[in-house]
Amino acid sequence: MAHVISEDCIACGACVGECPVEAISEGDIYVIDASLCTDCAACTEVCPTDAISQA
Repeated sequence: MAHVISEDCIACGACVGECPVEAISEGDIYVIDASLCTDCAACTEVCPTDAISQA
């Protein structure tokens, strides 16, 4: 099951560098590509606003 980023995202970029498969796209609110996400949860550990959760 992939992870998703909620509207609580502040687009700080902390999660981007943590994703081993480059599934996170930048924007006003970042987006995780579910087809690439391996559910490793590395991004959830670094998100300062807890905006990332399992889909």
